[in-house]
Amino acid sequence: MGLSVAPVGAWYLAWIALAPLWVLVVTTPKHSSLLAPHSLPLLWGIGYHGVALFWITGIHPMTWMGVPWLSSLAIALFCWIFITLWGVALVATWSISMRALLNWKIPTFKSPLPNVKAQKTLCAFAPLRDKIPIHLIRLSIGVAFWCGLESLWSAGPLWWSSLSYTQSPHNLPILHLGQLSGASAVTAAIVAVNGLFAEAWIAVVGAHSRAPVQGSRKTLVLCLLPFTFCLLLHLLGYSLYSSPLAQPPDTALRVGIVQGNVPNKIKLYPEGFRKAIEGYTTGYQTLADRGVDAVLTPEGALPFRWHDVQRTSFYSAVKERGVVAWLGLFGDKEGGYTNSIFTLLSNGQIFSRYDKSKLVPIGEYVPFQEILGGIISRLSPLDEHQLAGAPNQLFDTPFGRAIVGICYESAFPERFRYQAAAGGQFILSPSNDAHYSAAMPAQHHALDIMRAIETDRWAVRAVNTGYSAFVDPHGKTVWISGHDTYETHAETIYRRQTKTLYVQWGDWLTPLSIAVAVVVWLVRLVGQV
Repeated sequence: MGLSVAPVGAWYLAWIALAPLWVLVVTTPKHSSLLAPHSLPLLWGIGYHGVALFWITGIHPMTWMGVPWLSSLAIALFCWIFITLWGVALVATWSISMRALLNWKIPTFKSPLPNVKAQKTLCAFAPLRDKIPIHLIRLSIGVAFWCGLESLWSAGPLWWSSLSYTQSPHNLPILHLGQLSGASAVTAAIVAVNGLFAEAWIAVVGAHSRAPVQGSRKTLVLCLLPFTFCLLLHLLGYSLYSSPLAQPPDTALRVGIVQGNVPNKIKLYPEGFRKAIEGYTTGYQTLADRGVDAVLTPEGALPFRWHDVQRTSFYSAVKERGVVAWLGLFGDKEGGYTNSIFTLLSNGQIFSRYDKSKLVPIGEYVPFQEILGGIISRLSPLDEHQLAGAPNQLFDTPFGRAIVGICYESAFPERFRYQAAAGGQFILSPSNDAHYSAAMPAQHHALDIMRAIETDRWAVRAVNTGYSAFVDPHGKTVWISGHDTYETHAETIYRRQTKTLYVQWGDWLTPLSIAVAVVVWLVRLVGQV
């Protein structure tokens, strides 16, 4: 599963990689421990999340921040191990809980009279239970529980590697299931197909222990089901993928991006200041001369406060050229500062502001500051604390309302859904992925593709060192930059006001699947009596 995402990108492996774990969970004897000696759930979690998130080690070395080399290595390893184990916890919880649910038994009644009445009532469920195949019971529980856990994990501050993003950017048809119920629809599809492969394997192995003819037709059906179901899912996704895009000329917006390519090791020092001011000023002027309507810069493009920006050549260029700029700056806020994007008008005034609300744990803030603040230093040379913006912000522009996700926020689809439901017409995704190898911005780009599909919006992605990109509502990358390069580029996007089922209803599939699984499990449970 870890090989299904960048840098390898073998997305097709995701459709079978969970099946071995499923088989283990289902077939492990009741009184045997899943964790010792059977350690596959832990190994599977380490393999997926550890490999997929290995790029986090790219924060080393941090000697440019004054962190000693060995301390920098220790911090990088701690971050990698911690986020890996956080993912492992999800896998282990799913494995242990699913096995516990499947092995659950109703205790016998102690009182004879209640026992007789209860038995008569519960026995009424027996015929219904017999009509529900055990494979379907396990499938409903497995899919619902995985989607529920991903939903729970994504509600916290630390989230990235949903199973759904293994399909991005390569499998665009299946990603269109996200228009129905967000990332959970794609995750449910992957888990369900893996579960069907696992159940087919269990049936085949079980058939060998019975008479050769017994159950052969049922086994054949189970073997064909995963292929058939996977094909049907892709056909459904393709039907959404192939729908034409309405792009009226009056909704067109010519947007330029500047990829400044200012390495983090110099970004917050005089050399970086000079390079940023020169690079973004020149890029803005070039794009303005090409006739763009607006220019988007990356997260923290000019690492200053607003009063400092007013003394730069970039500010003078905006007043001279008169083209709107979406500028990444630090914002003032009581008690610290924010990582923000501002709409700067031709008269030099600020039209709107969006403050990053999902901050990177340890990287941008220290969790449990009162406890850990004296132990873990912020990974920033700034003297103040970075503060989060409100989660319900909206970002208006002279061209209509935009959807904004700054860097890490791309991993949280609900942020984009909320803004799309509130009238957001296009996506702006400024980021700074300069710490890492090309694998991280490739995964980041994959997440932005998913957000564009789910909301049915054009997305403009401006990244300090790459990959910057333009993505259409079907997830097609119209243009993408190089990595560690200075670039400017302009494309025409189209403002849209459509509302997908996901935008209107949110993630309705997860609670529905949980409700179905609970009913099926209860029928099986009481039918045992």
